[in-house]
Amino acid sequence: MALAFICFLLFLAGGITFSVELQDNLDKQWTSSQSYPNEPEHSCSYWDVLQYLNLTKNNDMYTMTRPVKNSKNGTQVEIEMRIYTILDVREADQTFILYVWLFMDWKNEYIGWNENYFCGITEVAVPREALWMPDITIEEMTEKDKAPPSPFLSVFSDGWVKYRDDKIVMSTCKMHIFYFPFDIQRCSLSFKSILYNDEQLNININGNSTDITKKSLDTIRMQYEWKLLNITAENITGDYFGSNQDVIVYTITMERKSALYIVNFLLPVLFFLCLDFASLLMSNSGEKISFKITVLLAVTVMQLILNEILPFTSSRIPLIVIYCIGIFAMMLLSLLESILVNYVMEIDSSSKEDMTENDSKLKIKNASPIASAYNEMTDETPSTYNEGSSRQLTELFLAVEKVSDELGEMKKTFLGKKSEEKKSGYWTEVAKKIDKIFSIVYVLGALVFLSVIFLKWVVKSFKMKQRGTFEQHGQRFFKEPPPS
Repeated sequence: MALAFICFLLFLAGGITFSVELQDNLDKQWTSSQSYPNEPEHSCSYWDVLQYLNLTKNNDMYTMTRPVKNSKNGTQVEIEMRIYTILDVREADQTFILYVWLFMDWKNEYIGWNENYFCGITEVAVPREALWMPDITIEEMTEKDKAPPSPFLSVFSDGWVKYRDDKIVMSTCKMHIFYFPFDIQRCSLSFKSILYNDEQLNININGNSTDITKKSLDTIRMQYEWKLLNITAENITGDYFGSNQDVIVYTITMERKSALYIVNFLLPVLFFLCLDFASLLMSNSGEKISFKITVLLAVTVMQLILNEILPFTSSRIPLIVIYCIGIFAMMLLSLLESILVNYVMEIDSSSKEDMTENDSKLKIKNASPIASAYNEMTDETPSTYNEGSSRQLTELFLAVEKVSDELGEMKKTFLGKKSEEKKSGYWTEVAKKIDKIFSIVYVLGALVFLSVIFLKWVVKSFKMKQRGTFEQHGQRFFKEPPPS
């Protein structure tokens, strides 16, 4: 009986031990099912992580195809762009050049590890050639990126891969230069895949427009002649070559710093117009015409400089061109008016010269009979005088009467000269009236023209700044007018 009881106790103890061992085995299997296969214990180096991921050698499995375990699943890609420098905006060929920071995150379903088994390592850096990367391109780019690509990718334990790259983007941008140099330009950058459609590659924006603008304003270092106002990001789906693709469109709004153009262009042209105003105080002569021609040629040189700045493909004539042409036309009219006034005044000058020549001839003609009579009287001898005194007295009487007649004619000639002088000053008075009226109209017309031009510049600049402020807060109250 005692032996049977001892055997029963031994059997009971063995069953309990077996159940405990069985439970331990089940716990180990559950734990292993929750972790990654073949995962080492307590490895604390990056090399151990790479060995675990099979990234220490060339593994085509990670680079040949899109990293999804089910081909029907789409790869999630998040994109964020920040502007570091606005390098150049070329109006002549409508090109936009800037230096950007590009951040891309995507999910790789074949990459991942439990950081608890690797001393808390959550991130490793691998060469960009070791893993698959989304083929994201910028649709508006016209030249290949000249900046060297970033050589590494950041791989995280949850399977997300992050890539940061610096790019020099030279893209096309349709510019509206009607209000140059007080214009605000909007250039877009469209990020899309070259090959994958929207079901295979899901491209999303990392952040909202307000955050993107704030980060870019904090990041930006140099803007040259442009000031960044805001950046708006929009996620759209477009039809490209028969397939739908996700596209992220970044719209960059920037304002031109116009102070340099005001000092170097607008003010000099305005000063030339003021010089033309001052020439109205000069007497009408050849020197005045020469001065006006010199000022007109100076404005022509400024127009040639402007022609090198503005693009040839502009659909509307910019206000600055209207400004220059208007000033040039007014100065040309002023020059033509001076030529007309000089021509009218020359009519009086030519009539005075004709009268002076006629008076000199008349004096010579009137003086010749008197001189001949005087010579005849002085040439007479005393003997002749005694012989024919009566005849001499008669001749002397006739000579005196002739002299009196000639004096009357000279008096009439002198009075006629006075009346002709009065008549000859008529055209000079007409020329002075024309010059006075034209000067008043010219100055008033120029002031009205300049007021309209500058008012359009100021009002449009104010509206565009308001629109940029509203867009920065996600509101759109103004619509861009279609190009005419």
